[in-house]
Amino acid sequence: MLKLYYHPSPNPVKVALYLEETNTPYEIMVTDTRKGDQHTPEFRALNPNGKTPVLVDGDITVFDSNAIMLYLGEKIGKFMPANTPQTHAQLYSWLMFVATGIGPYCGQAVHFKHFAPEPKEYAVNRYDFEAWRHWLLIEERLSQQTYMLDEYSIVDMSVWGWARVIPFVLGEGAWEKLPSVKRLLDEINAKPSAQAVEAIKTKYTFKTEVDEESRKNLFPSNERLKK
Repeated sequence: MLKLYYHPSPNPVKVALYLEETNTPYEIMVTDTRKGDQHTPEFRALNPNGKTPVLVDGDITVFDSNAIMLYLGEKIGKFMPANTPQTHAQLYSWLMFVATGIGPYCGQAVHFKHFAPEPKEYAVNRYDFEAWRHWLLIEERLSQQTYMLDEYSIVDMSVWGWARVIPFVLGEGAWEKLPSVKRLLDEINAKPSAQAVEAIKTKYTFKTEVDEESRKNLFPSNERLKK
């Protein structure tokens, strides 16, 4: 059985969504990043980068959520576009757009808005601007067609993973400017597969508070400031 090293944050949830959508049996390996599970030698042996998710498939280990999505898509053969250069060019382009733009800029926007100490005006402005810029490009795409590609695919699942947290990233009024993204989010949220993913955090215990221990585990770079 596949083992998914998991924390209920945007990148792991999209992998769980794919597994649920394809009715693929898998085991949740709780990896509580606020408790520092990602820094243990055992986890670092699976992912030297110390990030969730990680997928273990027998003697095969895959880390990075986008690599995992491609691995599963190719292995299972579902929710992938036709195997032509043109369709795969679109697949790789938009999947990497989410990977290198949506994820990092949303993550940094959240960090500087909600967790970083002052002064932070410059950083908040930069990352909020870039997060908005990337989401507006997704909005433009989805205003022209139902899904990111011609059919529902791993790209939409990847968008869903981050769209779930848009109000926390961009503010409660963000949906007014992103109606097409909200349409896709609502469509996927209505799926039993997505509801099963959301239920994972209620079946397992994950630390919810961001206290001093959590900050140390989530933001290890802060330790340098104490020297």
